[in-house]
Amino acid sequence: MQETMRIADAALEERLGYKFSSKELLERALTHSSAIPELRGAISEEPGVASPPADNERLEFLGDAVLELLTSEYLLANFPEWSEGQLSKSRARIVNASSLEAAARRLRLGEHLRLGRGEEKTGGREKQTLLADAFEAVVAAIYLDSGLGAARGVLRRLLFEQALEERGERIAESDRKSALQEYLQARGAPPAEYRLAGESGPDHQKIFQIEVWINGECMARGEGSTKKEAEQRAASSALELLEQMEPKG
Repeated sequence: MQETMRIADAALEERLGYKFSSKELLERALTHSSAIPELRGAISEEPGVASPPADNERLEFLGDAVLELLTSEYLLANFPEWSEGQLSKSRARIVNASSLEAAARRLRLGEHLRLGRGEEKTGGREKQTLLADAFEAVVAAIYLDSGLGAARGVLRRLLFEQALEERGERIAESDRKSALQEYLQARGAPPAEYRLAGESGPDHQKIFQIEVWINGECMARGEGSTKKEAEQRAASSALELLEQMEPKG
């Protein structure tokens, strides 16, 4: 049984692109609290094995902090023009449960979790919370095993670059509506209004055209495969135009 787990962990290391010096750290990162009673029972039957198993909750706590730090560092380096608000909201999107779950699924992390029988029966390997928590724990395990540099490299490949690829330019535009709203508020202007100007294409490939109106004037238009995407692009164009119109100095 133990040998089978080791082989499975080696496959996970290959997908991670990282080899652990301490295999115990990886095992702990993959151990859910539901598995502890059964693991303790198995250990008590093995002579000479004294160390009790530990679950991944403390590693999850540490991994959350490592993720926040390295995500902040990544965004600061790649988007030097962003405001604090844009950085904060984009970081929240990258480290939210659904984003971490997606990274865990790319690693097929669910296959490697140590779960109790009850959690196994209720589909624990597919639960978003368990997958996201396990991903955080694995990040912490890498940090403890080799430091921030190793964790940074793994996160860049598995989380940060994926976030950029999957959303294309949308992560860079992600808060254009918020940025436009902040711009208008700072100048005492009413909020922007978004209006559907038209749509084209078949149902499965719709293109939406959205206009952004400010002070009763159509300021810009954007297109996208969803209304939300079109709104973001319209807001981006409007903000760019307003900034160009501002008096210099």
